[in-house]
Amino acid sequence: MAKHPVPKKKTNKSDTKRRYGSFKTKVLKKLTNLLNLASCPDCGSKIPAHRACPDCGKYKGRQVIDKQKKVDKITKIKA
Repeated sequence: MAKHPVPKKKTNKSDTKRRYGSFKTKVLKKLTNLLNLASCPDCGSKIPAHRACPDCGKYKGRQVIDKQKKVDKITKIKA
């Protein structure tokens, strides 16, 4: 069985935090570059690109989600 490397001295807390902190900022920069926010042509709210608008329910000028329809919530089960 192969031996794996073992650190000779304890790693400082600051070194550990610095390493993981730089990793976190790198990942956050990558994620912000991937997410493209576009404005809805009808209502003007910011939405992810190629998605239906959650506010007005339109996608590419046509109504996809019916926002006028009222949804009845079921709170009690009728026996």
